[in-house]
Amino acid sequence: MKTNLLPSIILTTALLVLLCGAYPLLMWGIAKVSPNSGEGFTVESTNGKNYVNIGQTFTSDKYFWSRPSAVEYNAAGSGASNKAATNAEYLAEVEKRIEDFMTKNPEVKKEDIPVDLITASGSGLDPNISVQAAKIQIARIAKSRGIEVSRLEQLVAEQTQQPLLGILGPQKINVLELNIALDALK
Repeated sequence: MKTNLLPSIILTTALLVLLCGAYPLLMWGIAKVSPNSGEGFTVESTNGKNYVNIGQTFTSDKYFWSRPSAVEYNAAGSGASNKAATNAEYLAEVEKRIEDFMTKNPEVKKEDIPVDLITASGSGLDPNISVQAAKIQIARIAKSRGIEVSRLEQLVAEQTQQPLLGILGPQKINVLELNIALDALK
């Protein structure tokens, strides 16, 4: 027993120091040299108000809608619904989202609705949507705001973020930044 006890105590102590001390300090140090010193990102609107750059609820016809959230965009408890794609309750929720979207966007066919407008992200806090998800909402917003479709298409193109290093990930649009730019249009 003595031959196993001492190595176990040494290993436990070493792992405690490593995982409870060295690793958190390393992560803190990396955060401090990262953009915004690891404090997260905020977006400033034209009226000077700052917003936290996580998913936000936009339900008005005058705005681009965000990706749905299983946690109602609550950053204190991020997460997904964890329901299987075959779960009846989940399927009913997705169908309701499709119906709601089609009610407000009657010119859109059901099969053309991008998946990111009807399914929540893994964290429930995703601030981005696909370019297609933004483009499919342009007609509704143009009608609601009385803005030319071509101007909204230009705005979407201006707000499109390219993949990291040009190859890692898809093109995306931050909905909060897009809606702030939309409000700034004259």
